[in-house]
Amino acid sequence: MLVKTYGSAVYGVDAITITIEVNISNSGEIKYFIVGLPDNAVKESLQRIESAIKTNDYRMPRMRLVVNMAPADIKKTGAAFDLPIAIGVLGATEQIINPEALKDYIIMGELSLDGTIQPIKGALPIAIQARKEGFKGLIVPLANAREAAMVNNLQVYGVQHINEVVNFFNENSNAQPLVVNTREDFFTEQNNFEFDFSDVKGQENIKRALEIAAAGGHNVILIGPPGAGKTMLAKRIPTILPPLTLHEALETTKIHSVAGKLPEHASLIAQRPFRSPHHTVSDAALVGGGGNPQPGEISLAHNGVLFLDELPEFKRTVLEVMRQPMEERKVTISRAKMAVDFPANFMLIASMNPCPCGFYNHPEKECTCAPGVVQKYLNKVSGPLLDRIDLHVEVTPVAFNELSQQNHTSENSATIRQRVMKARNIQAERYKNFPGIYANAQMNTKALRTFCTLNSTSEALIKKAMEKLNLSARAYDRIIKVARTIADLENSVNIEASHIAEAIQYRSLDREGWAG
Repeated sequence: MLVKTYGSAVYGVDAITITIEVNISNSGEIKYFIVGLPDNAVKESLQRIESAIKTNDYRMPRMRLVVNMAPADIKKTGAAFDLPIAIGVLGATEQIINPEALKDYIIMGELSLDGTIQPIKGALPIAIQARKEGFKGLIVPLANAREAAMVNNLQVYGVQHINEVVNFFNENSNAQPLVVNTREDFFTEQNNFEFDFSDVKGQENIKRALEIAAAGGHNVILIGPPGAGKTMLAKRIPTILPPLTLHEALETTKIHSVAGKLPEHASLIAQRPFRSPHHTVSDAALVGGGGNPQPGEISLAHNGVLFLDELPEFKRTVLEVMRQPMEERKVTISRAKMAVDFPANFMLIASMNPCPCGFYNHPEKECTCAPGVVQKYLNKVSGPLLDRIDLHVEVTPVAFNELSQQNHTSENSATIRQRVMKARNIQAERYKNFPGIYANAQMNTKALRTFCTLNSTSEALIKKAMEKLNLSARAYDRIIKVARTIADLENSVNIEASHIAEAIQYRSLDREGWAG
């Protein structure tokens, strides 16, 4: 007898429906086969399936059993196909009364030897694809049910044991689809932040730079001695970025789902992600990769912030592989038989000490580094990477009298966020006819020429800065983009000389006197 069940394979951040055909024939031999380009985990599934079926007093066929996974030219990986294959075997041996009902459902889950169902990765993209292809419902492990139920107009059933699935198809179950009020949960969690800019004493000039960065989606590097507050400030940047839209939240949640980073009973990610990988991170862990390509830290930071603390301590190769994704806002992982795209539209915040001892250019403490060591330390971060960072900001230690103020009042994140959102709304209107551009940092050459015309005073000022600082063409573009953002924050239609002057200030590492 031939029975078909349906599963799903995740490639990149999207899913492909897999048809699982189970055929049992009385050919006189007892042999089991899985065909259709399965990997070792899928081939081993027959051992888990046989144990789960026998443990729960079902019958494993003592005949020739062939399982075909179509399309046959796509590699099937992982143990998540255990459950649909097992249900196909039970359907083909007529232990499921109505195998016709199987065509309406996508079934996914990893089986334990006793029939318990273990969680899987990528339940959200699987659910999105199931709805897109018109399936009635989706059966997934209970731990993944809430994640899959974010997709409306699809019946999602969470199961813990193979018996529940058999009873469901034998119409011997009162299981109800899980209903999640995604929007209510999403909007409740959006402003529930752990950190706030009101916690930061002093550092008004740094807050201003970070407000500009948030308003235009610009990359920032913070340079300063240890204990000056670089990490503290960086952690608070998500609190001043505009709230995630539902579309952005779904996109971000999909990536975390594929990577298996969503907690049990997760809902839509409501706050912009903040990723802070350790400086020992490998190339593949940062940009993504592996035999079965998985998203890296830059994709997990999509629509949010990637914070690289102690930038010069990262391996040179790790930093260099980021250059292309920073420009293209996506990363392509290529393998011999496939190429997978992961989105990587993140805001880079980096921090570093000015030298190995940490006190170069410190107002009070003396630098103990030998001559040439400071330059060597700064050279660990390549020029092309620094060129892609729009704002270079010096962070100086906060004076004691500011730290010790008991009645200290500082602007909170909500106030700064309102100004950032106003600037972003101006940009959204400006770039409505430029697909793929949502903020000033993303401007291409055409948009730059259209929206960033300079008057003669501004032109002369930037010309002088270019000559004195010996800036590259990319740095020139960055200064103009930052100036455009400063103008937007002031609701100015034109870029004035004052905006250019402030933008030039944020190129600390291009100035003479740094490691001179």
